Amino acid sequence: MKKQILIIACLLAAVFTVRAQGVIRIGIIGLDTSHSTAFTELLNGTSDDPLVREFEVVAAYPYGSTAIRSSRDRIPGYIETVKKFGVEITASVAELLDKVDCVLLETNDGRLHLGQAVEVFRSGKICYIDKPLGATLGEAIAIYEMAERYGASVFTSSALRYSPQNAALRRGDFGKILGADCYSPHTVEPTHPDFGFYGIHGVETLYTLLGTGCEAVSRIHSPMGDIVSGRWNDGRLGTFRAVVKGPAVYGGTAFTEKGTVAAGGYAGYKVLLDEILRYFKSGASPVSKEETLEIFTFMKASNMSLERGGRTVMMDEAYAEGMKEARRLLKAYDE
Repeated sequence: MKKQILIIACLLAAVFTVRAQGVIRIGIIGLDTSHSTAFTELLNGTSDDPLVREFEVVAAYPYGSTAIRSSRDRIPGYIETVKKFGVEITASVAELLDKVDCVLLETNDGRLHLGQAVEVFRSGKICYIDKPLGATLGEAIAIYEMAERYGASVFTSSALRYSPQNAALRRGDFGKILGADCYSPHTVEPTHPDFGFYGIHGVETLYTLLGTGCEAVSRIHSPMGDIVSGRWNDGRLGTFRAVVKGPAVYGGTAFTEKGTVAAGGYAGYKVLLDEILRYFKSGASPVSKEETLEIFTFMKASNMSLERGGRTVMMDEAYAEGMKEARRLLKAYDE
């Protein structure tokens, strides 16, 4: 607890120093996702939102995935887009870090996040890491471990968490949630385990509604999609439907003590951006390490269940597998 208080105090001191100097300068790592241009347009556009006006994107390092073609091919066009908003393009992450106070780590390829995040952590700059936090559970664990070593805070989230309806459900505005069924599109990306690259939106919606505490997971698969069922330790049941064929829809149903309530869908990037900017000012992540890592454990367990023909997988077993990978990854930073 004392360590956490010290970390937050140091981050707040840095932010207050920046605010005394004027606008808070944001740097973007990765111009291979539409999130980068969307955030730049919101921050450097004509918004009269007082919170937004405190910040400006001043620099961007464009790379970025080279392995995911759909991401790689966006980079030249997105470079030109952000330059129109006065953003300087840098030749390296190190050069970017010298010019900014806060970082949006937007690289679409989660496999690059650990290395890029460590570089940011070492600089002492506060960082938001866009989904997925890492390509695997092991990478996500390693990122949190490295953040703790450098006294850094970590915040990552899908925009679905902050749709107004989901935020209201999370607050308990509709009563206690007894269970939930959530869904989102799922596109297979061979470089990432299932759901981590895109289906994570629906999994995060499920966790926004139910919170932590899942203990067992099973999965049904077909060419139309997948259904992952989770049993929480208080008896609640939650499901995630990954939609492969059909409309690209986001949403779900919460079963509350007062009746059924529709979960929220995609409500734009502004709701997420507001949370990021508040995080940059406070230094305190609005989503706990425990909840984020359980989201990744849920996805890991679902893939293990698929490999075992749909048999139930305990979350503890899935987390232990992820920890083995994390230890291997962290060896590179122990030398």
